[in-house]
Amino acid sequence: MPAGDHGPSVKDDEQYEALRDQGASKEKAARIANTDRSTAGERGGKAPAYEEWTVDDLRDRAAELDVEGRSDMTKDELIDALRNH
Repeated sequence: MPAGDHGPSVKDDEQYEALRDQGASKEKAARIANTDRSTAGERGGKAPAYEEWTVDDLRDRAAELDVEGRSDMTKDELIDALRNH
């Protein structure tokens, strides 16, 4: 799609493009670009750090995000995949 026209699913085209330029995946850029900036900071920081999660919990979260290869990943690999998805 041309720059600035990512369809109705992307609310903030400018932020989407900036994230894609920084190397974010299309899915991650769209997820962030669709977040209301005025309330985004209020939600953050309530979940424990991934290092405190169990491997099963990390795999469940990776499944929600459809991370490929998650079943063979170590805890450190899962954390890295979730942070960079």
